[in-house]
Amino acid sequence: MRSHLLILLISLLILKSESINCNEKSHSSDLRVFHINSQCSPFKTSASWEDTLLQDKARFLYLSSLAGVRKSSVPIASGRGIVQSPTYIVRANIGTPAQAMLVALDTSNDAAWIPCSGCVGCSSSVLFDPSKSSSSRTLQCEAPQCKQAPNPSCTVSKTCGFNMTYGGSAIEAYLTQDTLTLATDVIPNYTFGCINKASGTSLPAQGLMGLGRGPLSLISQSQNLYQSTFSYCLPNSKSSNFSGSLRLGPKNQPIRIKTTPLLKNPRRSSLYYVNLVGIRVGNKIVDIPTSALAFDPATGAGTIFDSGTVYTRLVEPAYVAVRNEFRRRVKNANATSLGGFDTCYSGSVVFPSVTFMFAGMNVTLPPDNLLIHSSAGNLSCLAMAAAPTNVNSVLNVIASMQQQNHRVLIDVPNSRLGISRETCT
Repeated sequence: MRSHLLILLISLLILKSESINCNEKSHSSDLRVFHINSQCSPFKTSASWEDTLLQDKARFLYLSSLAGVRKSSVPIASGRGIVQSPTYIVRANIGTPAQAMLVALDTSNDAAWIPCSGCVGCSSSVLFDPSKSSSSRTLQCEAPQCKQAPNPSCTVSKTCGFNMTYGGSAIEAYLTQDTLTLATDVIPNYTFGCINKASGTSLPAQGLMGLGRGPLSLISQSQNLYQSTFSYCLPNSKSSNFSGSLRLGPKNQPIRIKTTPLLKNPRRSSLYYVNLVGIRVGNKIVDIPTSALAFDPATGAGTIFDSGTVYTRLVEPAYVAVRNEFRRRVKNANATSLGGFDTCYSGSVVFPSVTFMFAGMNVTLPPDNLLIHSSAGNLSCLAMAAAPTNVNSVLNVIASMQQQNHRVLIDVPNSRLGISRETCT
């Protein structure tokens, strides 16, 4: 069974290297995005499939804590060193002269933070050195950005410090401004956290760039340049280089694109909520309790798009209804379990389609976005799961596997999220 699980992981993330050029430059406002296990990433892992499933569960628990109203984070309950950092990284240049960093992208967080020289507990050997940047300045306690930082504090030297947890890790940082260069775009006075102390294993090694819509996110800090608009395209796992693109600003975004309204949760303004009104399996709209899909800012309930979760999680009543209808439509075959997936089939099987029905648009998943295949016994598994039942979860998460080979547009000024099919390269 364990060998089957490992083969399934390999079949999901196998990377062909013959055509990739890691040094190819990004174009203005259109950046290359790499998977952390791509050839161009120094952060490759050899995690087992069980660890990968635990990693995704940890990510979901973290998102559930963001969506809730009581806690801002939850610890990861595993002692196995699970890394729950986001899956995709992008090149960013910070300072004058520029110091290159590979920062993780996180659509569900705002504040950016990177490990800085002298950091205690940071895992990366690549650290940003503010003393070598002529444009770097530390923000004082009276700076307006200090109030926007998570858990701000004032140090003895009147520097704005803050601390936060991210999954099972904790950081202490001080607020800094410097020039951020993305490809050829220059963003002066970009505010981020300079980490001077870290603990835990769930931090992206060279830092994180938040693409949420809170005040300290990249989107908010670059409104004049990008008009709070961006899109990303995540490649299919069979892609030769497993790299996609992050397109910043309204220019060159798809014109013909299906859209659904973005919903606002004042308590969790970072998250990109949408109205998932139903799910269709084949030609049948599944009977799902209204409460399982309803948006409720008071509890954080609803549906979000997230780039860091690998496969979609639905609250249990919704998942069970979808799974049961999916199984019912697979003729003359019995479902088996494999790892965290409970709907797997061997041999040649005809699978029904699955369509997410959002307000204003429907998205039918191609087979590559719906199924994970294993060469072990020719198994195919439905790449979705129920939210963990040991937490008070009310959140549905549309995850990266279901988004692959689609361009996902976030248009904050027009309060819409769009999706169009695209081969991501």
